[in-house]
This record gives sequence, C-alpha cells and structure tokens, in this order.
Amino acid sequence: MKTDLEIAHEYSMLHIKDIASKLNIHKEDIEYYGKYKAKLPLNLIDEEKIKKTKLVLVTAITPTPAGEGKTTVSIGLSMALNAISKKTIVVLREPSLGPVFGVKGGATGGGYSQVVPMEDINLHFTGDFAAIEKAHNLLSAIIDNNVQSKKNNLCIDPRTIRWPMVMDMNDRSLRHIVIGMGGSANGVVRESGFKITAASEVMAILCMSSNLEDLKERLGNIFIGYTYEKKPIFARDLKVHGAMAALLKDAIKPNLVQTTEGTPAIIHGGPFANIAQGTNTIIGTKMGMSLSDIVVTEAGFGADLGAEKFIDIKCRESGLRPDAIVLVATIRALRYHGGVGVKQIGEQNLDAVKKGIENLEKHIENIKLFGLTPIVAINKFANDSQEEIDFVKESCKSSGVKVFDLEVWAKGSQGAIDIAKEIEKNIQTKEEVNFLYDKEASIEDKVTTIAMKLYGAKKVEFSSKACSEMKNINELGLSSLPICMAKTQKSISDDPNLRARPKDFTFKVRDVEISSGAGFIVPIAGEMMLMPGLPEIPSSENIDIDNEGNIVGLF
Repeated sequence: MKTDLEIAHEYSMLHIKDIASKLNIHKEDIEYYGKYKAKLPLNLIDEEKIKKTKLVLVTAITPTPAGEGKTTVSIGLSMALNAISKKTIVVLREPSLGPVFGVKGGATGGGYSQVVPMEDINLHFTGDFAAIEKAHNLLSAIIDNNVQSKKNNLCIDPRTIRWPMVMDMNDRSLRHIVIGMGGSANGVVRESGFKITAASEVMAILCMSSNLEDLKERLGNIFIGYTYEKKPIFARDLKVHGAMAALLKDAIKPNLVQTTEGTPAIIHGGPFANIAQGTNTIIGTKMGMSLSDIVVTEAGFGADLGAEKFIDIKCRESGLRPDAIVLVATIRALRYHGGVGVKQIGEQNLDAVKKGIENLEKHIENIKLFGLTPIVAINKFANDSQEEIDFVKESCKSSGVKVFDLEVWAKGSQGAIDIAKEIEKNIQTKEEVNFLYDKEASIEDKVTTIAMKLYGAKKVEFSSKACSEMKNINELGLSSLPICMAKTQKSISDDPNLRARPKDFTFKVRDVEISSGAGFIVPIAGEMMLMPGLPEIPSSENIDIDNEGNIVGLF
C-alpha cells in the first residue's frame, strides 16, 4: 500500500497562480511563498458575498487515539462538491509540529484526499506558528523586564503573573519551571512554564480577530496579573501590543494551497480543540466564503469539543452560521467505544460496534441541541464489514438522520459524490442555530449547562482554586464571556477512560483561566495538560531527509 507521502508526490501540483485564477484573484493580490503557496490580502474579504455563500461544518464522534479522518473527509468532500460543479473551497487549520513529531506524523489528510505540498504544510509552512510564538514570547520577555526594571516598573506582583512561554513542540519537562535563577542580574525568581503554541492566547486571538486593528486591540486586552495593590494589569499597560501585532502582520493573512485534485484550499490558524477553540481563523473562513459558493471547514476532535466551540464561540462572535453539519464516524472508533483495545480496533467485531453505537447516538443528540440535523459520514476502512456498516446505517435512520459511507482516502472526490449531492440539496434549507447557553449567565451556570446537557454529567464540582479564579474573573467584569472548555478529547466526559456514552459521572473543574484578549473563559477539567508530552516512540523517529532534500516518514 502506498504511503500518503508517495501518493502526494504522484500529483503534479499546479502553480499557485493557477489555483488563484480559479478564484478570480488578480495576480497583483497574490503574495507568493514559492511556486505552491501564497498569502491572500484581507481586502479580498467581501461581507456581502459571504451572506450568499454556504458553510459546511465537518465534525466527528469521539476519536480513537489514531483519529478518524475528519481532515481527510473535509478535503474529499470539497473535491466532490467541485466534481458536481459547485465552486467550493476547503478551509482548514494549520498542523502543529508537536503532534507531527509526536503522534500523528502529519495532519494534511491522507491517501487521495490531501492538501499539498504536504511536507511544507506539516513543517514550517509560511511561518505563522513561528510568528505567533515570537509575539507570545515577546510579551513574556517584556513582563519579566518590567518586573526587573527600576524606572519603568508597574509594580506587578510576580506571584500573580499568568502569562507563560510557548513553543511548538511537545515537552512535558517544561510544564512547570523556575526562572530568574543565578542572582539579581538574571531577573526575579518566580515559577513559570510553557504551553504548546497551539494553546497560546495569541493563537486564539489571531483566530478570533476580524482585521489588524481588531487583532491589536485584542492583544492589548490580554490579562497579565495584578500589582501588589491588586490592580489588574493588561498587555496594553506594558505598551507591547503594537509590537506584537507587528510580528503578526503577515501571519494574519490566510494561506492558499491546493488539494490533490486541484481544489483551492485555505489553511490558517491552528488551535487545538481540547485546550483551545479548535477551529481555523474567522478571517480564513470569511476569505473562503468571499471567493466561493460553498466552504467546507472542520472543527477539531469530537463534536463535544470542536463543533460546540465552533457554534458557541466562533459563530457567536463572527455572525457565521453552518448551513450543514457532517458528522464523521468510523467502524473502528465504534469498536473502540464498544470496549475493544486500540491494537484490536482493526478487527471486525459487530458486538463491539453495537455497544459503541451509543457514542454516535450521543453526538447526534448533541448536534440537535443546536437546532441542526447532522448528516453522518462513515469514513470506510478496508477491514470494515458490510454487516457492521449496515448496522450503523440502520441506527442512524432510527435517529432520524441520513447516513453515507465515504471512500475518499482510496478514491478522492469519487468516494464522496453521493454525500456531496445530499449536501447540495440540504444547504438550500437553512436551519436556525441555537446557542447552548446565554453568555450573560454566571460562569458556573454556563459550565454546568455544557457539562450536563452536552457531556451528560450528573453534577459538576469546582475546586477551591477554580472558585477563586471565577471570583477574580467576576471582579474583572469579564464573566459574560463564552466558555472554551479544556478537557480530554478521548471521552465525552472529563475522564479519558470513560468510553461510549458516559453516564452518572461528576465533571470536575480543577482550574479556570481567562483569555480576555481572545474573548473567552477557559475552565480546565480533569488532568488536561496545556503542554502535551511525547509518546515513548515519537513519530520523529520515522521522519528523515535524504541527500537530495526529499523528506520521508510524514504520513
């Protein structure tokens, strides 16, 4: 069987100017990053055109550790819509180097449903992540310099500083560190740590901003900590938000690439859905909607994370609404939720599928809470039995949803023609979207609503630290911001060991953070870490480069 990289290399990429010409973009508006990548200026965004464009959201059931091919489906679906003569763009997030070198080995789709050049996209791409990392760490440096300074000191209490450093790599040893060691010349000794860049508030801000002015204002709104007199300090008080925005002047522009069938693709922003909002930038989505008739986009991990945040955060802020939702399921994931171990999920097991179907049923119910009816897409694998597929189809029909099986990995656009035709019909009737909670409700009530209605918790417990932080957020006057839950992606609950459809569990919130610049509150549940660790055998062991400069091992 060919690898994803081998299949990607079989495709003769079009020059990016030819991809841009499909979208009627003037050559003077293309900012080239070589032959196959480009950035697009924000003046191409057309708010009137956006009102006429249809938006398709792709989400998924709770995934196995290997993932269920949501990106692959999103890409294949966009190609299939183009194949039936619907001018379509796929809009995706950028991969993080942490998972690329850790677990995934790549995040650009797979088989005959990929975005290319896949090596560039998976690695440094156009430098957006680097710019975000630098802007974030500039603020870190300015904070420490202000604490050290005698002339320009804001009297920040180092014990209250909430701003860590970031890097785009998984390194658990940097989660909690002590800085400023070595004497007074080296700064003030205090506890600090690192998050992964995808969890940076600067990343979240970039994804929530509508233009450069809005970006700068949001950067200025970042909460830093308190003075010794309990006065709140924001990034604007340090006069650093302008310099941070300057570092992001190119990163704010969406990136244009292509799929393995020449469908235009916009890739921009990369927050994780288990620790951030999990969707590409508002700017990227609006750019796609300005240049096409249909946009296919995705939201990270299961619908309990990415789709909820897409609607309750991104849609609430941007005014965008999905015209259709595709819920990706795999037979192997249903086996997993039926109790099968990770090493056995490739083996046919109808009994396990029957037990695991509860997970799919719960996600269907959850999407209906937003007033939307999903279309279920079974992403087929070679070892799926027809008996297992038929059972899932019957279950979906009893839930009142339509279901299709897809083979985009093996067949590209031709593996999704039927569901593309259904979406074409489905998007003509717009359903009203409901938000899950009133953002003016208390933080406790909003978290409880998500945990009990969406996750199925029996009750919610807040630690003393979480209660203290919620009190601080109330005093800052920011309690009306929406919720961005940080929890495990391995379960609908906060316990990664609870598969299928957990019931009668207590949802435990151990901490609450404020992302005042991005515009949301981040409750942290269970043992969720904002700096992941590497597995015992990281994917980096398989990645190499030969003497001709060809990269191998990305898959």
